[in-house]
Amino acid sequence: MAFSLSDSLLRLALPRAADSALPTLPSELEAEIVSLFDEFRSRLLRYALSFGLSVHDGEEIIQEVFLSLHRHLRLGRSRKNLRGWLFRVVHNLALKHRLAAHRMAGVIPSDVSLIEKRLDPAPNPEERLAAIQRHDRFRAVLRALPERDQCCLRLRAEGLRYREIADVLGMSLGSVSISLTRSLARLERADET
Repeated sequence: MAFSLSDSLLRLALPRAADSALPTLPSELEAEIVSLFDEFRSRLLRYALSFGLSVHDGEEIIQEVFLSLHRHLRLGRSRKNLRGWLFRVVHNLALKHRLAAHRMAGVIPSDVSLIEKRLDPAPNPEERLAAIQRHDRFRAVLRALPERDQCCLRLRAEGLRYREIADVLGMSLGSVSISLTRSLARLERADET
């Protein structure tokens, strides 16, 4: 059996060709992004939907956010407070999308249809009426709040800390505290009536 240089090169080339047929493993960056997606997707979507967007539009925004995150991390930019970064990008994209939708439609969507879809029917009509009236009071108070106060409440409801809310909305820490205190006091007064 003669051993030639071409045989040894062929043997060296075969494993490489076989290796190229194997699926590539996700990079550490992709694995990190998938992990963040799994952890934050539903919370980010809820926040996007709080701007009155459809589920379809909210899903598109979430896709854009994670594509932006991939670019952000691939370029070696800051990894500091990625949770706050994600909410900030969702916030900005949801505002842009809502503004664009309003310009195209020329109409502000009705909150009444959203309320009707989200209400859980109570066991009897009296309890249902009381729940509706309470909900209407809360919605009226929330609509009367400045948009920045509404955003502070939504972000706090998603579990963000005051400092993260301040970063997302570009506010001072004291302003976030004042906004939340003022907003919660108004909601408590509405619940007492």
